[in-house]
Amino acid sequence: MGIGVYVELGGLNTLTTPDSIIDMYAAFDQAESQERSDNIKFGIRQRMRSGKVLLNHSQFLGYTKGTDGVLRVVPEEAEIVRKIFALYLQGNGVRKIKRYLEEHGIKTVSGKSEWSTSTIDRMLSNEKYIGQILMQKTYTSDFLTGKQIRNQGDLDMYFIEDAHEAIIDKETFEKVQARKKHAAK
Repeated sequence: MGIGVYVELGGLNTLTTPDSIIDMYAAFDQAESQERSDNIKFGIRQRMRSGKVLLNHSQFLGYTKGTDGVLRVVPEEAEIVRKIFALYLQGNGVRKIKRYLEEHGIKTVSGKSEWSTSTIDRMLSNEKYIGQILMQKTYTSDFLTGKQIRNQGDLDMYFIEDAHEAIIDKETFEKVQARKKHAAK
């Protein structure tokens, strides 16, 4: 279409610069991005190895992150988490729990009125609710796509007990896991 791109930093104009030069600059840029990505991943994994907790807490019902970086219980949200676990142990599946939460006007962590059954199911399996953290459950294999892949032994995982205050006691959590395992058969 005869429209060019001018790159100030390199002084390149795609209308006047040969394609081979543009390809060379693109290859250099990609290599630099790869190196930066590798350095960031290295730093993250080093922090995991040393026991420093790394996790996203902004979409995590029941907790917020304190100024010291440690998860802190949000009492009102913790009650919702406890209710979900209790409903499950009373024999309700995730669809019934979803219906209960929506009928009672209980909002998700992001303030939505509609709950996802997959969110409820993940909550019921999340070890963070008993104060533990398993890090590197997923990883990004390709920095270009940024796609997350479930870690099935490809990389080391790091487990930390008593990382923060629990919302659910271990006995309740283990009962839920046993019921989930039984239901999956």
